[in-house]
Parts: sequence; C-alpha cells; structure tokens
Amino acid sequence: MIIAAEDLATHLKRKLAPLYTVFGDEPLLVIEAADRIRACARETGYAEREVLIAEQHFDWSRLRISGISQSLFATLRLLELRVPSGKPGVEGGKTLQEYSANLPPDTVTLIQLPEIDWRARKSSWFAALEAAGSMVEATAVKRERLPAWIAARLRAQQQSADEATLEFIAGKVEGNLLAAFQEVQKLALLFPAGELSFAQVKDAVLDVARFDVFDLGEVVLAGDAARLARTLDGLDGEGVAPPLVLWAMSEEIRGAGRLRAAIDSGLPLQQAMRDLRIWGPRQQLLQRHINRISSKQVDAALLHAGRIDRISKGLARGDVWDELLQLGLRFASRPAKAA
Repeated sequence: MIIAAEDLATHLKRKLAPLYTVFGDEPLLVIEAADRIRACARETGYAEREVLIAEQHFDWSRLRISGISQSLFATLRLLELRVPSGKPGVEGGKTLQEYSANLPPDTVTLIQLPEIDWRARKSSWFAALEAAGSMVEATAVKRERLPAWIAARLRAQQQSADEATLEFIAGKVEGNLLAAFQEVQKLALLFPAGELSFAQVKDAVLDVARFDVFDLGEVVLAGDAARLARTLDGLDGEGVAPPLVLWAMSEEIRGAGRLRAAIDSGLPLQQAMRDLRIWGPRQQLLQRHINRISSKQVDAALLHAGRIDRISKGLARGDVWDELLQLGLRFASRPAKAA
C-alpha cells in the first residue's frame, strides 16, 4: 500500500505497520515522514533503535543479522535502514526480498530511500517491500498546490493569511520547499497567532525561489503569464544557458502538437495519450490544458523557436530571454480552437 506523505498522520492514528518504506523527490517531506513514524513508534513503546546506512560496500549480512537478533534492552525496537543511493544492487535487492518475507517480530522497520525511478519501481525488491508493509511517497509540492500547503503550515502554528498573501509567499518560495518551511516558521517567530496581513508578510518573507528548467514545459502549457515571466527571470539569474531553456520549451510544445494533431484526426484523448506514451503528471497536465492549444499555435511557436535558436547562436539579432518570454506567452492567451 502506498500512502501519500500528507496522509501519513491519519494512517498512524489507526495503526502502526511492521514495515515502512519512505521515498520521494522532496527531501523535507521524506525527513518529516520518517520523523512521524519514529515518534509514533516511541509513543507505542518501541524504545530501542538501531540504524543501518547502506552506503557503498555495505555488508548486507548486517541487515540479516539484525533481523534475527533479539533485543537486548527492550521488548520492542525500531530498526532503520537508509539507502542513500536508492540502488541496493543485486545482493541488497535479494536481502530486502528475504527480509520482507520474514519480518522480525516485535520490530518496526523503517527504510528510507531517495526518489525511485520507474525501473526501480518495477524491481522485485521494491515490489517485495510494497507487499510486506506500507510505502510513504513524498512527492514535490507542485506550484498550484503550494498556497494550500503554506496555508496548512500556517494553521499548524495558529496563523492564517488571505489568498493574495498566500500566492505572494508561494511566488517567493517556489521550487525550494525547505526554504519555504523555514520562511513559514519565521513568520511564527515574528508575529503572534492570528491572521497575517500582506504588509507583514511582504517585509518578512525572503525571495528564496528556485527554478528547474525541466519544469518549464508545465509553466508554458499552463499559460500562466506571471509565473512564466518569474521562472524565466529566475533561470536567467541562475545562469542557465538559453539553448537548454529553448530545448525544454520546444520539447513540450512539440509533444502538445503531436497530441493536438492526434485529437484533430479523430482519436479520443485517452487513446491518443496511450499511443503517444504520455503518462503520469504530464498526462494530467495535458488533460487540463490541451483544449487551450491549437495546431496553429504550435506551428507558429515552433517557427518562433527556430528564430530564437538563430538568435542564441548569434545568427540573428534580438534579446534571447525576451524572445523566450514571447514564445511562452503564445500559450498564455484565451482558450484557442483547434485548427
């Protein structure tokens, strides 16, 4: 069973599983999830704790021995295994399967992993861990969910803010959840419980946003002009090369164009996505926004991208960052009819 990190607290109120595997691409949420499990284990009487870190050249027999060893000081214990690379290797994978099939009594096992790619998710060891216990996935908080995440954190410290203020904070901390956590905590130190005013927040929250070029396609297709401008400005400030930015934008535009063409040819949306192998978060993104995009928009955007490529190579005149913004703004207009 896979549990979202935000649902873990509710799960722990009902029961404590014998095995937890915590993984994901958001380190802050991975750390918090593991802390919640540890706290619940302590409250339930698991007083003894053993930690194994499976770094390079780790002896996997230590996990086997720990699994069969009886506690010396307490009836109940918490056994932690951390795999920083997320890749246990052949021996480690086999050991994890064996361990999952014979979980030690009077023990809660907590396994921490980083983000797991699709290949590892299909591995036998990962399937064994999922079958034997509960998995907690800590995924990154997307931009559209960030104001709600901030509001929940404020509620936990008896504070609140209106929608505009939450959006302001989100814009300042986007892409940097650990810094977002710290900025929200700072508000509790600076101001008393209750509703925060925009003026208070404006002067208190630092601009700690970080931008990932590989999230740029989502920003373009979503058609959020203000966020697009902020993201491009941030990437420019961080020294990201314009050709990489252009590639990221162009790839998403081409993908949307292929999907638009398939739909225009008469294929149902879901079948078109299957045929084009569009899965996961990208599928959800295109489901929300593909009706805003026309074939004419895509064709014009790709011609524009070719001109930007020439500018970036010094073969044509122009401000490359301004042109990248104009390219993205082609998708920030009102809903467009398919060509």
